[in-house]
Amino acid sequence: MKVRQFARAEGLMAKTDKIDAQLIARFGKVLGLEPRPFPDEKVRKVRDLLARKRQLNEQRTRELNRLHKAQKFLQASHRRSIKLVEKEMAWVDKHVASIVATVDEWKETYTIITSVPGIGDGVAYTLLGELPELGHLTHKQISALTGLAPFNRDSGTMRGRRRIRGGRAPIRTMLYMAMLCGIRKRPVIPPCQQPPNCAGAIH
Repeated sequence: MKVRQFARAEGLMAKTDKIDAQLIARFGKVLGLEPRPFPDEKVRKVRDLLARKRQLNEQRTRELNRLHKAQKFLQASHRRSIKLVEKEMAWVDKHVASIVATVDEWKETYTIITSVPGIGDGVAYTLLGELPELGHLTHKQISALTGLAPFNRDSGTMRGRRRIRGGRAPIRTMLYMAMLCGIRKRPVIPPCQQPPNCAGAIH
């Protein structure tokens, strides 16, 4: 998307493999981009397993919704389906845990992440698989990468509302669910739903 916008800014409408290659090279040079290493096999496996976990969780949610509306003679069928999906989810969790246990750096990061009250395996594994840059970038860079850094929308004397956007959706979704849990479980978090009262609430 960014490359196509760059092409439009240059007034370039044609598109061929050769033109695209030249365009991408110019785009990288102008922005001073540096090549990033391709994720290794273990990172790709964890990422694929997490994607499968999300798919299974969606299936489970659909079956639970159907169960609530199903006639009594169909409820056993829905329960069997839910049980099967949960078995597959447990299989995914087991494989993710086995992979994480083989990487020393991941084991250390996992220990740090799960030391935070309320943070469990779901958040930890998502951060490890979807955010391998964690621990190698600044907190501001990580916030921008995950789409959690609010962007200014100002013009002249107008001060627009700051909003977050873009980034890696699976991470935001998982952190959002963790925050909902934290709001219910930890008394220090609910006051932060009111921005003026948030200063210094969480350390």
